[in-house]
Amino acid sequence: MSVKLKDYRPSEKEPFMNEKQREYFRAKLLAWKEDILKEARETLQHLQDENQNHPDLADRASSETDRAIELRARDRQRKLIAKIDAAIARIDEGTYGYCEETGEPISLRRLEARPIATLSIEAQERHERRERVYRDD
Repeated sequence: MSVKLKDYRPSEKEPFMNEKQREYFRAKLLAWKEDILKEARETLQHLQDENQNHPDLADRASSETDRAIELRARDRQRKLIAKIDAAIARIDEGTYGYCEETGEPISLRRLEARPIATLSIEAQERHERRERVYRDD
């Protein structure tokens, strides 16, 4: 984050998604993406280092289980990166911070907690209720 944004926190007292807020969330998203990519590089290095033959069958099975878990986690992170990239694209388009369902602003507190949010809390809760109803059928 740039020096001028280091101590900045978006506030309800300023215009919603003004230039400073957009810059703040862009920096937050880019830093998050960089952290994920750094972890992915470390995991890849770890998997390459682990890629050794274990003479003991139990050690080999344990290593394969660990590898499968790591790969599943990386797949989730790959999907998360796609969501981060989509959020950055919404900043560029001027639609970031607005609910996809209602067009209303998403609260700053929600965006702070989940910068990739595309729905307001109310719309998200409706969505989850509908999901539960269909899942229970």
